[in-house]
Order: sequence, then C-alpha cells, then structure tokens
Amino acid sequence: MNYKERQPGEGKPVKKKRNAAPSRAVITLWVIVSILSVMVLIVGGAAFYIWNGLRPTSAGEVKQVELKQGMSPFKFAEVLENEGIIRDSFLFKYYLRLKDEGPRFQAGVYELKPGMDKTAIINKLNAGETLKEETIRFTIPEGYTVEQIADTLSKAGIVDRDSFLKLANSDKTWGDAEAVRSIPKNNKQIKHRLEGYMFPETYELEKGSTPEMIIERMLKELDRKLNTLPENWDDTLADLNIDFHQLMTIASLVEREVVVDEERPIVAGIIYNRLAKKMPLQIDATVQYSLDKPKERLFEKDLLVDSPYNTYQIKGLPPGPIASPSMKSIEAALFPEKTDYLYYVTKKDGSNKHLFARTLKEHNKNIRNSKESSQ
Repeated sequence: MNYKERQPGEGKPVKKKRNAAPSRAVITLWVIVSILSVMVLIVGGAAFYIWNGLRPTSAGEVKQVELKQGMSPFKFAEVLENEGIIRDSFLFKYYLRLKDEGPRFQAGVYELKPGMDKTAIINKLNAGETLKEETIRFTIPEGYTVEQIADTLSKAGIVDRDSFLKLANSDKTWGDAEAVRSIPKNNKQIKHRLEGYMFPETYELEKGSTPEMIIERMLKELDRKLNTLPENWDDTLADLNIDFHQLMTIASLVEREVVVDEERPIVAGIIYNRLAKKMPLQIDATVQYSLDKPKERLFEKDLLVDSPYNTYQIKGLPPGPIASPSMKSIEAALFPEKTDYLYYVTKKDGSNKHLFARTLKEHNKNIRNSKESSQ
C-alpha cells in the first residue's frame, strides 16, 4: 500500500485557543464606573428633588395666611404647604435654617400667592407686610376730662357715653395697668375714679374694640409714658412729700392752668409753695370742674360752690385729678421750679402767659397791669 508521506504536524486536528478571561483591572474599572454611575444618579436625583421642592408652585389665586403669635417658622412652613404657597415644607424648613431665616418673621395675616418665589415669601414675612386690619382711630387732647373723653368717643360712634362713664367709675383692676392702682380706694369724694389716668394721645385700635379694651389701652399708655421719666423718679415723691395720686392731681391743675410750656414748672412750684404755707390754692380750673357745666367766665357766686374740688373753699389738694395731664405737666409737677412766687395771673394780651408775684400787693398790681395791657 502506498502511504502518503506525513508532514510534520499532520495527522491530528489542531485545537483552537479559548478567549482569555477579563483581567482583574478591567473588572475593577467596571465596578468603579458602575458605582460612580449610581452615585451620579443618586446625587442628580437628590438635586432634582431639592430643586423641584423649592421652586415656585403653579400660579393661583391670592390667599390670606395667618402667622399666629408664637408660631414657629417651621410650623408655619407646614401651613404654607397646606395652602399651596410652597411645594415642600420639609425642604423649606431646612432652607430657612441654612439661610438663618425665620427668627424675624412677624405675626399677622399675609396675602400670599401660589407661584411666589421663596425669597419673595421670606422678605414679606421679615418685613411684616401684613394685611391692615380695620381699625378705629381717635384723639384725646391734653387736659380733657373723663366726661369729655366719653363725649368724644360717643360722638364718633365708638362707645356708649353712659356705659363708658360707668366703667370709668368701676372698681376694675384693668389688667396689667400699674399707675391706676395708686387711686385711693373707697374715696367717695372722687368725682370720676379714672380721672387723670387715661393718657391724652392719638390711638388706633382694632375695629370692634370694647370700651374695656379702650380704657385699658389708655391706662397702659400712661404706664408707658411714665417709663420714659428719669430712673428712680418715684424717689422724688418722698422729697416732695406727696404720693403718686397727688402728683397726678397737681399735674392736672398745671395742665388746666398753663398753656406756655416753660411756665408749667413755675406754676407747679407755686402750688407747692401755697401747700407748704397751708394757703388755699384758689385755682379757677378746680371751680370749673366743680360746676355742672364749665363757664367761659367765673363769677363770685361760682367761687362759693360747695364741692371738695373747689380750692377756693377747701385747703390743700382736691380729692384727685381734674383732667388728663400731658407728660410736660407731669414732669413739671415732679420737678417744679423753686421760686418765692405765691401768685400768678394771666396776661390779657393773648399771649397766654402769666405775671408772677411774691406778695399779694405785687399780685394786685399785676392784675391791674394785666387789665391795662388788654385795653
């Protein structure tokens, strides 16, 4: 048999080599890329969540939202979400914390509109741009009596006159008002209990405020004004040998007698001088207060009216103030000018100033000069 001669390498099938397995470096790289991809997706998703949660809501109608007194900014964020003003209160809270916002938010009712930017919302809350509530506004001039105050408020349709006067004579404690506690109790000679203690000022209160709320507000205004006096001012009362109620009484006398501010301490000093000498004060304003209706001009018979307020008939101070004094009159009564004067008379030249005298002889001369100056 003829056999074909074999060549080297012939006779057995040649096996193909298998593909080599991926190296460890390739696997590591693949894992890292995968992890980074997942992290990118997570971060991107979180960023989108934050962006979406803090972006403005869809535009809508204006809403009235109340930030109640004492409510925390974080709690209010939940109210804003419920009203559709913001998308996510959870994110809004952390945004406030990050920006150190919230402590300056002011209580009140706000008009906020869905679609507002978060910065605009925060700025409005910081500025306290609340809705103005309907208010009542009235002015009580300096030197007004309780009855004049009642008339003013009654004519404005704010209170019932008789009910207001009844309250002004009640024994109420009037909440936190302090100065009013100085009024002597069970003093039946006092014409109106709160006379002189409702401070003359321009007031603005919520519409619908009750007479009790109005009176308490005016009483507290006196407390607030007294806090502007020099520190330890009440120590001066002992030096003057008077109590606070007597101070307010003297201040009211000054208020009704004096128009020119620089003369207030002088007249206050004269009152103290006459008290020290146990002389009747003989102040016309107290007679006017004693009458049923004030008069433009007093007559001799008016000076005889039987009243604990008539300082022509009584010695010393009347039972209480005869009007609401201004701070300038209170300061004058607290820090009177020390002089030897015992008398004063109003000039008749229209200046509202006074002529002062140390003796009755000088006083009578001033009276004549005053009359001559008017001719």
